[in-house]
Amino acid sequence: MLTEYVQAALDRAQYEPIEDEEPFYGEVPGLDGVWASGKTLEQCRTELVSAVEDWLLFSLTKDLPIPQ
Repeated sequence: MLTEYVQAALDRAQYEPIEDEEPFYGEVPGLDGVWASGKTLEQCRTELVSAVEDWLLFSLTKDLPIPQ
């Protein structure tokens, strides 16, 4: 169930180049505050997976609402 939620979130992820030391930025619409950056697009995706997992576990622990 958790893996499926994370994968569904990543399917909706949006990425864009930014002017920064880590020039790739990604976020998941609907998951406020969940974002990541990286030196490569793949690194950004890896960091975004971690951010979604952390957000999900925190939300479950604190009994916060989790969007579908």
